[in-house]
Amino acid sequence: MNHSRYSSVAITLHWLIALIIIGNIIGGLALDTFLDSADPAMKMTGFKIIQLHKAFGLTVIGLSVLRLLWRLANPAPALPAHMTPLEVLLAKATHLGFYALMLLLPLSGWAMVSTSAKRFPISYFGLFDVPYLPLGQSKALGGLMHESHELLGYGAIVLIALHVAAALKHHYFDRDDVLARMLPLVRKRG
Repeated sequence: MNHSRYSSVAITLHWLIALIIIGNIIGGLALDTFLDSADPAMKMTGFKIIQLHKAFGLTVIGLSVLRLLWRLANPAPALPAHMTPLEVLLAKATHLGFYALMLLLPLSGWAMVSTSAKRFPISYFGLFDVPYLPLGQSKALGGLMHESHELLGYGAIVLIALHVAAALKHHYFDRDDVLARMLPLVRKRG
């Protein structure tokens, strides 16, 4: 195995999870526009969006566990030697933050639905219903989970923006291979 780049499994999981999370963030941000509409067709679209949002969120849990197990068995390539101790610390903290968010964000959504007074089925892409977490219905706990889910979503937006900015900094300013090793078609600059 070439330890200067990520494996194809790691790259596939990275981009698949990233696309799902970004799609779910967009869907989550747009959801109120649909659900608050007086138009029944818009409300129905909102209901379809939330069902997809839930199913993709549950998918992220499974893929994230798989990615974490893969990462434990297949360490990441070493960081470039030119990085300062602060940059190394920030890189490691960002990756830990992503692993936490990849699990906590969908789990908080699942907990929110599980504690809600309005218990709509959690359908996994229409294939089967997913059981609620055994938390009991509670307006207070449901509200806490809703706020947690929303704050974690905004945290994910911030972390994604920092991650993209750091990758671009490595590629265009540092001219190292940090971005190239996660994007096989991109070559090291310089």
